[in-house]
Amino acid sequence: MKIDPELAATVAAVADEGTLDAASRMLRVTPSAVSQRLKALEEQLGRVLVVRTKPVQLTEAGEAVVRLARQIALLEHDALAGLGLEGGEASRTRIPLAVNADSMATWFLSPLARLSAAHDLDFDLHRDDQNFTARLLESGTVMAAVTSEAEPVAGCSVAALGVLEYQAMAERGFVERWFGAGVSPETLAAAPFVDFDRRDALQHEWLASMGVPHQGVPRHYVPASADYALAVRLGLGWGMVPLLQREDGLVPLGGPPLRVSLYWQQWNLRSALLDTIAAEIAIEARRVLAT
Repeated sequence: MKIDPELAATVAAVADEGTLDAASRMLRVTPSAVSQRLKALEEQLGRVLVVRTKPVQLTEAGEAVVRLARQIALLEHDALAGLGLEGGEASRTRIPLAVNADSMATWFLSPLARLSAAHDLDFDLHRDDQNFTARLLESGTVMAAVTSEAEPVAGCSVAALGVLEYQAMAERGFVERWFGAGVSPETLAAAPFVDFDRRDALQHEWLASMGVPHQGVPRHYVPASADYALAVRLGLGWGMVPLLQREDGLVPLGGPPLRVSLYWQQWNLRSALLDTIAAEIAIEARRVLAT
């Protein structure tokens, strides 16, 4: 049994765009044609590929087809480049990547800008916690990811990038108000802190290291990295701020810094383009991250 690359690409377009109508506009065909292609491949494989919700959801079989479509597109780009035919709108390649919010806000975009200037690439960034970006690799949603997982996802290779360091910090006025008597388990239990979202455990880990359970401590949720750092600078609460975002107005609260090791995981596929992206990311990581 062979899977028609055009049909696989249609499934990927539906997954990327979220609806059949949006996929039809991207593919420049009618919604009926998209539906027919999707139905034809589902009948051929005997599997449901897409749950038609809004946005659509891929089944496990659909994830496998999307993974195939992305790999075909990547290899096609490499072949065209090898033939000297790279260039123009038709040859642009979409590169979906997963990255944690703090990396995106501090160091990750610079190498992408350099890559975009040198190659016909459209980057599609998926932001998630570094503990969860590997799942996007497994599903075929992305080709590569910045993750905290050193163990490679099945079908992927892994390389160490460096360490993103965090320190507990607060605005000077906030420190005077809440920690005038010093930073202690008692004052930490009363002072509000800022969480990125409900999966962010950095503040909880630091509190535990200071002998304070995080349950019951007042907190704010600010789910955007730049806004998170701004919230701490404005005195909304204390928080674990990447040292790359540290500013003069912030006061360290002491205690142990937290070090998050970051890794680059990518499909274990021989691709000159994917290797070029990985090399540029690694260069920037060596420049800015701790070891």
